[in-house]
Amino acid sequence: MRIHLGTDHAGLEFTKTLATHLTEAGHEVVDHGPTAYEPLDDYPSFCINAAHAVVQDQRAGVQALGVVFGGSGNGEQIAANKVEGVRAALVWNESTAVLARQHNDANVISIGARQHTEDEAIRFVDLFIAEPFSGEERHARRIAQLAEYEQTGTIAGKQVDA
Repeated sequence: MRIHLGTDHAGLEFTKTLATHLTEAGHEVVDHGPTAYEPLDDYPSFCINAAHAVVQDQRAGVQALGVVFGGSGNGEQIAANKVEGVRAALVWNESTAVLARQHNDANVISIGARQHTEDEAIRFVDLFIAEPFSGEERHARRIAQLAEYEQTGTIAGKQVDA
């Protein structure tokens, strides 16, 4: 599977460790930056680029997921979710890593690099990658509603006060 990574200065060192781990596990890793430590860098472009690449790959039939990092993971998740077709979930424990895929078919996760040890974060990523979407009708229906709103600003048969 192709795994796209994006971060800021807070996750830079961990991203290198994660890239090595994922490569050794047989994944193709694409790092969208940054490439050097800059304490005042801005995460949005790195995370948006990683998220955009995930969507492009998936639309081209390539199995791909994304992982974005920052100090808390919050801003990085928000940035990734600005990309059409992305469902980015903030992951903070094993359960949220599994449920992000199983229930939400998330294609990107965000992890706070300052909130977890490297071992914990690697475990979350491994669980996320290994977990398939359940395909349950209720989850598929909800994901379809989100996609419909993203495309049209409405959800058929539902009250949306936009």
